Amino acid sequence: MSEALLEIRGLSKRFPIHSGLSRRVTGEVRAIDGIDLTIMRGETLGLVGESGCGKSTTGRAILRAIEPSAGEILFHDKDGTVDVAKLGRTELKRIRRKMQMVFQDPYASLNPRMNVEAIIAEPLICLDHLTHKQRRDRVVELLELVGLNASYLLRYPHTFSGGQRQRIGIARALALEPDFVVCDEAVSALDVSVQAQVLNLLSDIQERLGTTYLFISHDLGVIEHQCDRVAVMYLGRIVEFAETEALLRTPKMPYVEALLSAVPEPDPHVRRERVAIRGEVADPANRPSGCPFHPRCPYAQEVCRSTVPPLRQVEGVTGPHLAACHFAEALNLRGVA
Repeated sequence: MSEALLEIRGLSKRFPIHSGLSRRVTGEVRAIDGIDLTIMRGETLGLVGESGCGKSTTGRAILRAIEPSAGEILFHDKDGTVDVAKLGRTELKRIRRKMQMVFQDPYASLNPRMNVEAIIAEPLICLDHLTHKQRRDRVVELLELVGLNASYLLRYPHTFSGGQRQRIGIARALALEPDFVVCDEAVSALDVSVQAQVLNLLSDIQERLGTTYLFISHDLGVIEHQCDRVAVMYLGRIVEFAETEALLRTPKMPYVEALLSAVPEPDPHVRRERVAIRGEVADPANRPSGCPFHPRCPYAQEVCRSTVPPLRQVEGVTGPHLAACHFAEALNLRGVA
């Protein structure tokens, strides 16, 4: 992890709100509100937060699956640096082979009218010039890589279990040997035992191919197992960013403390006090002033209601640890043991 693969600067995505029969624009939803991220080559970066905080939108915007409203997405590879946000259609098609995605729902992301061979071979047909035999050999190789075998080639998605379908989705994402893969809740729809198999598979692939992952999840147990660093999102912004162990043990933002307190304790004899946060996530079309978390924060003071805290390095902490909180140094927040 010595060099950056992706640098995201000021990334924003705004969706207009239309009203009335004339469908005039009366407002906007700021799904992503100017985030900055650096993803190092060969690492797994976790992106966590409550539903609706903008995690999936961020992953799709990075890949240009949806068009970002503003910002830079700098992709560094052996051919140089390109701003993915500014690429035209032809240039974007060339970069697609280097950036792929594994979707949350393994059934909805597979075409039910296509068999396994056609599903995995589709990116090879679109972006590689291979003969039919070369494509089939590559598909068989990918199936074996994800723990399936060639006898599944002519079967359709509905004949597989959820874990097997997700393996097929992973094989499709890896068909072009991408440098960067976005895993959008890649194991949330699977049973716990199958989750472990898929997570181990992703780790094995990373070790063999050097793949870089952006791992989007709401499951902090999965994040702890899988990720090198973690970024926590709230209402379209990153509110804390640190190495996984540091963030889980010593959070510096009250929202993160509340998330960690909800992690189940595996020992039934251990009682851990839950940090309850009041209210619901604010409306992204009508954001509160100051810190976006202050209406729910038990530590909020007057400055929190009037001034937006910047995402900054926490003073007195060993190693990089960023938090968007006015009182990051003063608060003694509880993590997980």
